[in-house]
Amino acid sequence: MIGAVGLAGCVQIDTPDKPIEINLNINIRQEIVYRLDGDAKKLIEQNSEIF
Repeated sequence: MIGAVGLAGCVQIDTPDKPIEINLNINIRQEIVYRLDGDAKKLIEQNSEIF
């Protein structure tokens, strides 16, 4: 058992020569659908500068 510990391998970690490049090709699509009741729509139209 003691001899087996001496035969265990050594782990080496080397830094790469070139920088790591990660290409993320992400397409985000967002759709917002809303319906307003008549009073709320009038309120927004009257106070459009706050929205």
